[in-house]
Amino acid sequence: MGIVFVLLPPFNTKLIIEVFVKRVLILVIPLLSLFLLGCPESPKVARGDEDLILVVSDSTEFRELESTISTVFEKIIITPQPEQLFKIKNIEVSSLNNSRYQKNIIIAAPLNSESAAGKFINSILDSAAKASVMNGETVMISKDNLWADGQLVVILTAPTLEDLEFQILRNSDNLVYAFQKKSDERLSNTAYNKKYRQLNVEGQLLKEFGWTIFVQLDFRVAKKVKQDNFVWLRRGINTDTERWVFVKYFDNMTPEYLNKDSIILLRNQVTEKYYLTSDDSVYVVATGDYTSREVNFNGNYAIFTQGLWKTTDNYMGGPFISYTFYDTKTKRIYMVDGSLFAPKHFKRNLIQQTDVMLQSFKLESQLDEKFKDELLKLAGNN
Repeated sequence: MGIVFVLLPPFNTKLIIEVFVKRVLILVIPLLSLFLLGCPESPKVARGDEDLILVVSDSTEFRELESTISTVFEKIIITPQPEQLFKIKNIEVSSLNNSRYQKNIIIAAPLNSESAAGKFINSILDSAAKASVMNGETVMISKDNLWADGQLVVILTAPTLEDLEFQILRNSDNLVYAFQKKSDERLSNTAYNKKYRQLNVEGQLLKEFGWTIFVQLDFRVAKKVKQDNFVWLRRGINTDTERWVFVKYFDNMTPEYLNKDSIILLRNQVTEKYYLTSDDSVYVVATGDYTSREVNFNGNYAIFTQGLWKTTDNYMGGPFISYTFYDTKTKRIYMVDGSLFAPKHFKRNLIQQTDVMLQSFKLESQLDEKFKDELLKLAGNN
């Protein structure tokens, strides 16, 4: 049916730490650029498609690894038409110099390989790292901004090709998370920086509702219902790329409501009331195509839900993503939700952009005091 398109790590932080400490050796390689480039250059900005990962590997070895790497990165996400989480493209080591400014790069080869990629990896590992590899542990060399700002380069190896395939699958969640996290950072540093946000609107939301969220310049507050603890933000109204974001909290709740069936029921209650036509004859509901998983949402245990919505007359539809969490201080269930209507466009990047916006949600207690004072001061001028 699809996979959860989630840009946050699983909530089990202890498990993540154990996986990395026990199974993955992470090496910082400040001199790696010297192996390919010689002298350092002035900083470049990473380029290329957000969802493209270049895999630098010998073509023969890549044919053996392709199915495994595809299983990890080219997963299908839930949209009306199937789309991939990432796309992979193989290049040889000899082509890396011309492609070194790409956003996402993996260099993969077994340590026992005589290929150009294998020789390169052997040349940068010290004896301790090689011993760890031969003892059966994957070596994951991860470097941010190596040749360009906003770039992630990851080198993967293992004793043999079979071991490498196994370890890539074993560490699939962490590999996907690493590239998704870097992609989120790129979006936050461009479209979601201070120059493109409505701080006065964010301050007003903080003042009236006790929470705030990043509001881009082209978003509008479509509806605020204080007595119902509901806010609806819209972008691209009456265009072919509409985005809808709502935040709703439910008072006097318990954590037991944090299960996928209850969440869909609560969501449908909201959309049936507020996402409807002007004559109230048609409204939005979630279809049966949805998945959910536990995540860490800004320090809160939450359920991430992804699925499809439709109007009750089946005339419109699209994907949605939603975070639902319980606030122990107020005994409230918060739902932070985003929907897309973009029938003529691919949805993958639009979903990610919406996801990054949802992740910017903060309760008042989570805000830096200086920033909170700035927002409230701007709200006071309205």
